[in-house]
Amino acid sequence: MAVVDQASVSRVAIADAIGRELQRQGIEQADVEALADAVEGALVPHVPPSEGKRPEDLNATNDD
Repeated sequence: MAVVDQASVSRVAIADAIGRELQRQGIEQADVEALADAVEGALVPHVPPSEGKRPEDLNATNDD
């Protein structure tokens, strides 16, 4: 049995949906892979910078 990466399944689904929609609209010269990359990038949640000290900044004198 092959191991399937959920991210790659999602990426294929995005590219497939874009490709079908562009075909429905009669658009043939679009870069479906680039569009799928853009959509996938837009779906990644943006994590705000964490507050406080980074683990590498901690030592025995500032572990409050």
